[in-house]
Amino acid sequence: MRITRRLEFDAGHRIPNHASQCRHLHGHRYAIEVTLQGPIIAAAGAADQGMVMDFSAVKAIVQQHVVDSWDHAFLAWREDQAIVGFLASLQDHKTVLFDAPPTAEHLAQTAFDLLDPLFRDQYKNDLKLERVRIYETPNCWADATRGEN
Repeated sequence: MRITRRLEFDAGHRIPNHASQCRHLHGHRYAIEVTLQGPIIAAAGAADQGMVMDFSAVKAIVQQHVVDSWDHAFLAWREDQAIVGFLASLQDHKTVLFDAPPTAEHLAQTAFDLLDPLFRDQYKNDLKLERVRIYETPNCWADATRGEN
């Protein structure tokens, strides 16, 4: 069985080598969808009986480890020295640095890599992170899926 939980966050970024508008500073209302695969819990009387995992528990993990860090932050490539220097000059500015340009593809893979051990290590019922989808806009998204890393 597969379940998916969606959360949203706002962040700025730029893709410095982009040939069009995305090379400029701008922001998005991102959405992240996390899809888990696992058996339905059959333990009689358990609070999560009949579920793969309680959606509120999925939300809590994704919120703590991705959304809280990225929401209202500027997502920057550490090699983009002009932006990194500028952001460092802003007092108490929330900046998250990445090892590659902060494209939807890279954000999806980074989130997958962050979340995969959390679900695997905390839940022993054969639960697996299957996919992380990052929506940059309602019409554009990237998927990081198990086995395609």
